[in-house]
Amino acid sequence: KGGKGGKGKGDFSPGKGGKGGKGKGGKGGGKGGKGGAKVVVEPHRHKGVFVARGKEDVLVTRNLVTGDSVYGEKRVSVEEGEGETKTKIEYRVWNPFRSKIAAAILGGVDSIWMEPGSKVLYLGAASGTSVSHVSDLVGETGVVYAVEFSHRSGRDLINVAKKRTNIIPIIEDARHPSKYRMLIGMVDCIFADVAQPDQARIVALNAHMFLKNEGHSVISIKANCIDSTAPAEHVFAKEVQKLSEEKFKPLEQLTLEPYERDHAVVVSCYRPAGWSGPKKQKTS
Repeated sequence: KGGKGGKGKGDFSPGKGGKGGKGKGGKGGGKGGKGGAKVVVEPHRHKGVFVARGKEDVLVTRNLVTGDSVYGEKRVSVEEGEGETKTKIEYRVWNPFRSKIAAAILGGVDSIWMEPGSKVLYLGAASGTSVSHVSDLVGETGVVYAVEFSHRSGRDLINVAKKRTNIIPIIEDARHPSKYRMLIGMVDCIFADVAQPDQARIVALNAHMFLKNEGHSVISIKANCIDSTAPAEHVFAKEVQKLSEEKFKPLEQLTLEPYERDHAVVVSCYRPAGWSGPKKQKTS
């Protein structure tokens, strides 16, 4: 049986039972983790994102559903306040190898355009791993409209949304936004991770319907899903060009190395005031 691990202020709690451990025990059982190493949680420069500094620094989000692990991720509990007002706050470790947004944050992206209170349209939500962290980030005043076409992934996504009331799961093809227009209001940001050759078009169709003027899009592009014969840089440049033609002003692009191979994230502003579109190439 998993024994009780030592408790420390701010301790890592493994998600699933360890060898012979019952329920939530990890190695050494209980919430002790590794003897309860001292962990300090600090706010990241992106609002709603935090860094847990312990033996190693990890990216975390404040758990919207305390005590709940979505995909077996580690959790960190930290005591805040003094005396009788002490409260335990739980954070969830955000793994950059399992989330393109976490990879972009650790890669130094300027802004993810999501913060507490944001309304986010998430295209390509899959099983809700990354969506759950966006749900933490936007908090109770925000909302995540999570669109996923696969029914198998959709089942997992719906289960995640049962506990997280700010996630609206939509099991539809993102190529047909008119099918779910009655479920979604205007959004501040579109995040897309659909890995389809016509990804730019899919984002544009949704933006024309749901993205407010001067809202933002954050798009994860997988080069070989769009054109496996061309060099990655050419594919990224072509996608940025397509977005420009759809009234998106590109703001930044960064690689997701070392977390993902041949992936880039492109951040754009939709219909910014005074922007007339991409510069026309002069033909001589």
